Amino acid sequence: MTQQVLTITQINEYIRMKMDSDQLLSSLAVKGEISNYKLYPSGHHYFTLKDEAGALKCVMFKGNAVRLRFRPENGMKVIAMGKISVYPRDGAYQLYCTGLVMDGVGDLYAAFEQLKAKLAAQGLFDPNHKKPLPKYPGVIGIVTSSAGAAVHDMLRILRKRYPLTKVLLLPVRVQGAEAPGEIAAAIRYANYHQLADLLIVGRGGGSIEDLWAFNDEIVARAIYDSAIPVISAVGHEPDFTIADFVADVRAATPSNGAELAVPDQDALRQNLDGISAAMVTAISRQIKAARQHLDVLSGSAPLQSPEGYLLQQKKTLELLRNRLLSCQKQQISDKQQRYIALTAKLDAMSPLKVLTRGFAMAQKENNEIIRSVKDVDRGDVVNIRLRDGRFTAAVTDVKERAL
Repeated sequence: MTQQVLTITQINEYIRMKMDSDQLLSSLAVKGEISNYKLYPSGHHYFTLKDEAGALKCVMFKGNAVRLRFRPENGMKVIAMGKISVYPRDGAYQLYCTGLVMDGVGDLYAAFEQLKAKLAAQGLFDPNHKKPLPKYPGVIGIVTSSAGAAVHDMLRILRKRYPLTKVLLLPVRVQGAEAPGEIAAAIRYANYHQLADLLIVGRGGGSIEDLWAFNDEIVARAIYDSAIPVISAVGHEPDFTIADFVADVRAATPSNGAELAVPDQDALRQNLDGISAAMVTAISRQIKAARQHLDVLSGSAPLQSPEGYLLQQKKTLELLRNRLLSCQKQQISDKQQRYIALTAKLDAMSPLKVLTRGFAMAQKENNEIIRSVKDVDRGDVVNIRLRDGRFTAAVTDVKERAL
């Protein structure tokens, strides 16, 4: 009996056909930990699933990978769906993955946490970037579905709380693949045309899949770039979306968003009534104080008896005048006495006083006093001043006395 000889390609094709016809291998879910993960420019994902005792090569082609809600990472525990077959060229079997979910958590939750961490690292949640809401908005833009119950609740609350504000509806889809682009476009449109003082972006409650448009990065960046303050009002109280973290204010529900957007007219009226009452009280207090002051003035002496008041003031003025004159006379007397004393001292120190006792004073022709024989030379003309006059003399001899 002659043994059949097969080529490598035939063997690989045979094994592939056997695997493809196996019911278990054609549709199964495999649990394991991702390792050696690589994303190629073609969009195909290649990785290995491993557990404590073995490993399985896996590939996810671009057509299936585009539906991933999260990006796979090494060390991530996942459940991979697909079929096991042989790659004939290499003769190696691998899992052709058609779907991938997190093991223990949903893929949407994983995608949410990954995007949240990414945007937080880039500063999109920074409290310093958040803008204060206008206290009395003139125009409020609502970015939501025109068909949902949420928009009617918001309109009702806005009309009830603050009917002075104008509401502009920017209708968009809030669910489905087209929703993120429409929401982001509406936010940018409102900013470009400066349509509103405040934006409310949101929708009513639903599952995480229903709310997923508000977890999209394009919506998050549109909110972050908005020059108009944004209130995120998505879902119910427990629901949190990426839009909530990026927005300037997060509302628990769409109705709560409307409440945060405008003041309550009843509260404003009460506040105005309180201010009005306080003003009346303050004015009454001022009038009472002014009336008391007027009573004091009306009872004063000048108003009771003007002539008597003027007479009293005249007496006071006369008294002050007499005191002023007395002080003036005393100061003049004191100054005169001081003048006399200083004159006597000056007279006693005067060089002319010495001349009365028989002394003479010699001066040069320029009236400079001669104090030493060194101040004159033979032939100089000097003036000699005596008690009763002066005469001129010529120097005929100069002798210096030895000390």
